[in-house]
Order: sequence, then C-alpha cells, then structure tokens
Amino acid sequence: MVTIKAIHEAQKRIAPYVYKTPLLHLNNLDEYLGCQVYAKMESFQVTNSFKVRGALNALMSLPEDTLKKGIITASSGNHGKAIAFAAKQLGSQAHIVVPENAPKIKVEGIQSYGAEIIFSVPAERFKVANKLSEENDWSFISPFDDNRIMAGQGTAGLEILEQLPDVDYIIAPIGGGGLLGGLSTAVKETKPQVKIIGVEPTSVARYSTSFATGHPVALSPESKSVADGLQTLKPGELNYPVIEKYVDKIVTVDEGNILKATKLFLTKGKLLAEISSCITLGAFLQGTVKFNPNDKVVLFISGGNIGMDQFSKFEEMSI
Repeated sequence: MVTIKAIHEAQKRIAPYVYKTPLLHLNNLDEYLGCQVYAKMESFQVTNSFKVRGALNALMSLPEDTLKKGIITASSGNHGKAIAFAAKQLGSQAHIVVPENAPKIKVEGIQSYGAEIIFSVPAERFKVANKLSEENDWSFISPFDDNRIMAGQGTAGLEILEQLPDVDYIIAPIGGGGLLGGLSTAVKETKPQVKIIGVEPTSVARYSTSFATGHPVALSPESKSVADGLQTLKPGELNYPVIEKYVDKIVTVDEGNILKATKLFLTKGKLLAEISSCITLGAFLQGTVKFNPNDKVVLFISGGNIGMDQFSKFEEMSI
C-alpha cells in the first residue's frame, strides 16, 4: 500500500515542477450550502489538473533507459495531458490512448506537449494501451492503479492540511481511486480525525457497487457519465484496499445534479471548473452530504479543462 513516507518523498521530488495551488474560502456558497466552504483549486495546477502530481512522481521514479524507450498510458484526458507534460520535461516520448468521446480541449492539451494520440473505444482503451506497451517496449503508467501515482496525488492532501489545519471534511471525486487513495492516506496518517468523502456518478458507481459486493467488480461497458473524467469501470486493485481503509463515505450524484453543480460553481461560486470536478458540489444538491454551519468543508476541484463547447450541457438548467 502507498505510505505517508512515500507521499512526503514524492512532495520533495516533484516540487520543482508543480504549483502549490490555492485553497479558497468561497464565502458566496457558505449560506447556500450551510457550512464553511473551501475549494482546493487544482484547476490552477500545471496542466490544469491534479494529475500532474502523480504523473511526475511516476516518471521521475523510472530508470533513465526506461524513459528513453517511451511511455504509454490510457486516459480520458487529464492524466494523458499530465503524462505528456512530464515526459516532455524529462526528455521522453509519450503515447496516449484516448477515448473517442474525450473533450476536444483535453485532446488538444495532450497534443500541445508533443504526445502521440491514439483514439479508442472508451471501454477498450486500457487493453489497447497494454497491447501497444508490449509490442513497443513502452512503459505503461496507469492513471490510478500505481502506488507512485497515488503517492504523487497524496501531496495535495499534505497541502490542504498545511493551508487549513482545522479542516473538518474533504470531499473529492473518485474514479479509479488514484486521487482519493493518495489523498486519504496523506490526511488520515497525519490527522485521522478529518473525514474523507468520495463522490462518484450514480451511472458509473464502481466503488459503491464494489463495496456492496465486498470486492472490486467491473461495471457494464455501457456505463457512462457526463463527468468524463470519472468513467473508469472498475476500482484499481491497489486503490481498493486503500479506499476501504481510509475513506469514511462514498456517495453518488445523478447526472442532472452534476451539471447543475457545474453551473452553480460558476454562477454563485464565481469560479470555472470542469464537470467532473463539480461532482463534489453536486453531492450537496443530491442531498447525500449535510454539515453544520461551523464545519470547514474542502471541495477538491480536481481540474479546469473545460471548453466552451461543454457549456451547452448546463446553461439552460435551473439551480
């Protein structure tokens, strides 16, 4: 399992390449949501998402001769962009297998760092990436099922505790479990009294389903969500026991409330974030989380890679 020691080591390793992103008190949302609302703005991060933390830590842990051969991954966008950035910084070539329905802004972001794009049917992207890895001797870097990735993502948890020492709750999106695995380890091993809540789409509830079953299970390939960054069908094998150990609660949010939350974050919070990030705010609209007025609650805003073409999904919705 990922360790607090590995997270501290990752923090030192990646420090020259990443930003310490701001933690903002969103006073406009306090009364609306019934608590003290803070946002960890990883949308302001290099590559505009938290994913660069794990990508850099994973690639910087590889031997130089392995880096020279090339890197491949499968990604819905943000991890691919992060791997492309990290590979460019370290003098390697990245190859990114992307689902055919990935947002244009994320595909363009990957290409901007010189990576090769390989499109795939969403449910097949990991198989395609692993096949190409074997055929070309490229190192496959999982978006989540990797202790080096989790350690890198956990550095954001250390920052939250430093920026808001008396935080009561942290709410974060969960897909495969790379972010929440690292974040929950960093927080619980430092301040175990802080509560960690993971949020996933009702339509792609791989952790809720797996916990109900008692072990990791794969959802149907037809499972899809408007939260394009949270469409992984099965929990990571390395992530599942970490989430099970440290995360206090997993809740789900319906598609409509994910979109309404994106609009609310923009119109009331006065900040723009990608749809997958706003699922954290969607948990309030869904009614699956409730807090006291004095509770300090951090929403983990995981990314900001949203294009104007996505506004039509929520612009007509009432909030």
